[in-house]
Amino acid sequence: MRRAIYPGTFDPITNGHLDIIKRACHMFDEIIVAVADSESKKPMFTLEQRIQMTQAATKSFPKVKVVGFDKLLVDLAEDLEANIIIRGLRAVSDFEYELQMGYANASLNPDLETIYLMPSLQHAFVSSSVVRTILAYEGKIDHLIAPEVHNIIKEIKK
Repeated sequence: MRRAIYPGTFDPITNGHLDIIKRACHMFDEIIVAVADSESKKPMFTLEQRIQMTQAATKSFPKVKVVGFDKLLVDLAEDLEANIIIRGLRAVSDFEYELQMGYANASLNPDLETIYLMPSLQHAFVSSSVVRTILAYEGKIDHLIAPEVHNIIKEIKK
């Protein structure tokens, strides 16, 4: 079985993330979307809320399983018997950081491969931080996230 992990904070999960997941489903038998606790990043939403949003957004993808984690990615990959990490690259600015992380993970587990996928052009500008910024000013975000995620955010914000 070809099992890959797509890790991130998904604060919140965006249409760009979903684009990567959809395309990864064509390449792998199972995609584990791993939602990182990432308290150091001070996420807007709790881990439980981010897992809930990610599960709601990916419910139509039968190959996708969503898990939360608070450990090294290489340890999670070993626990889940996955040897492929999927990362998204939107711009050159993402590349340097992602390359360093890929090398760091490979230094800890040489059998762990990292593949990089670009989102479709229509989603290239979408990031969780853009969504959070717009959300902070009560701007329109429904074109950037799945309807299920938008509904959850509206409930949280009540």
